[in-house]
Amino acid sequence: MAKFDIELVGKIGSIALIDREYQDINYNIIARLSRELRPGYIWITSGATEIGRLDFLKRNGFELDGSDEDNKTDYSAQGQSILMQTYRQFIDSRYSVRQILVEHQHFNDETKRQHLYEMLMRCPEQKAIPIINYNDAVCSEENRKTEILKIKEKQGRAIECIDNDETASQIACLVKCKTLLILSTLDGIYNDISDPGSLIEKVSGKDVYELLDNVNELQNHCYGSNRKGSHGAKAKLEYIKEPLKNGTTVIIANSKYSIKDIMEGKVKSTVFGL
Repeated sequence: MAKFDIELVGKIGSIALIDREYQDINYNIIARLSRELRPGYIWITSGATEIGRLDFLKRNGFELDGSDEDNKTDYSAQGQSILMQTYRQFIDSRYSVRQILVEHQHFNDETKRQHLYEMLMRCPEQKAIPIINYNDAVCSEENRKTEILKIKEKQGRAIECIDNDETASQIACLVKCKTLLILSTLDGIYNDISDPGSLIEKVSGKDVYELLDNVNELQNHCYGSNRKGSHGAKAKLEYIKEPLKNGTTVIIANSKYSIKDIMEGKVKSTVFGL
């Protein structure tokens, strides 16, 4: 039986964190999820950029008119502090909350990778909950692409951390977690996004090779070739392959459900594993 160092790595997307009706943080969801977080859990959160945009708009009555990259940088810097403050407000006061902002270098450079690993592994015994996000505020997209290209030329491949689905999968691999939980506004992966009855509830196999073959097959015909139209279905399936190779169970589920109910199989989701 595989030995797992961390119980759960969880990730929630920005769409799930925003209440579109009120143009604000969905406090019901973030409060409920935060109360379930405990030592032994690592949480990856998106949302800083959109939260920052909404906060800036609320305070100023208009949106920034700079370049897309400048706006993303400024909004994410403003939103990250609000995001962390909100998690701290609802997480059990017995536990510490630690903000960790990562970039692709933390996964491509062995020294930085090891430093990140050791820091995360100290958290459970120190009763601390790591809250991780990609560091959009200081990451220039042009510089990132140049650095990624150099890494590929040198090493043959590079971890790009295009979004937090990839970041969560890399964290799951780094700490060898038992379960990777990815939350969105859908119940899981569908054969047809327009048909609620086409939810795929279990993807398995007699061994890891058959499991990965089944994930590949699902990628070929599931709806969701791009992020905008599919909530990133095909991209999610690509990113979860590495954790699955390590024996991690992966669950893609709806953020409207509690972590406990999802983990206990009391609600519908898509579960990948042997």
